Amino acid sequence: MRQRYLIALGSNKRHHRHGAPGRVLDAALAALEGEGVRVMAAAPAMQSPPLGPSKRRYANSAALVESDLAPEELLNLLKRIERDFGRRSGGQRWSSRVLDLDIVLWSGGAWSSANLTIPHQSFRMRDFVLAPARQICRSWRDPITGLSLNHLYARLTRPRRLPR
Repeated sequence: MRQRYLIALGSNKRHHRHGAPGRVLDAALAALEGEGVRVMAAAPAMQSPPLGPSKRRYANSAALVESDLAPEELLNLLKRIERDFGRRSGGQRWSSRVLDLDIVLWSGGAWSSANLTIPHQSFRMRDFVLAPARQICRSWRDPITGLSLNHLYARLTRPRRLPR
């Protein structure tokens, strides 16, 4: 059965074959296609500051994909693609990386297992996920809050009054 997923993509480290982080994201989308995952839409890469100790800016994007894979199977494929691009497990959290692929949303709603939680636990607080995601599927609703990606982005980025 065909499932739809929203995938967040990130890179802030040059790849020896694919080049700069923006090109790494393009190559990751091609790798997904090569594995039978249909890329229905992809947002243009945007630059964002790093979280944590990394000093390098990130190239971030989002892709709406379709696949017959169940959530855990897609996760395994994403992790294999990350490894193929040179990502190693372990090391310092939030350090520089060639490729980061995360499942953000799934057409089946919510999912939770020892290895995977959908929706992604932090996506509502991350401009670098919501900004590109709303470009390609702004009306997709978060199954937990019921809010659309467009609404979540507006909430995250609205101006706030300074405390007195």
